[in-house]
Amino acid sequence: MPGATVARMELGTREKAVLALERRHFPGAGAKERAIREELGLAPVRYYQLLNALLDDERALAHDPVTVNRLRRLRQSRREER
Repeated sequence: MPGATVARMELGTREKAVLALERRHFPGAGAKERAIREELGLAPVRYYQLLNALLDDERALAHDPVTVNRLRRLRQSRREER
């Protein structure tokens, strides 16, 4: 079924919203967490779980390569610091 293949290749609305939020700059402490709760209706912990999964998703890389690659580098550098 060709339609099913296309649907699996695209990110959902929530995944796109998570990546869009990650592209933004937040001015002060707590501003990002407030935006996560208000705009996405998610607890920050759940948001970061979804974001981490997106970083390993090739669909997210295809949708927003700049953001995903930046976040992958950040994640890798944090892992190396441990």
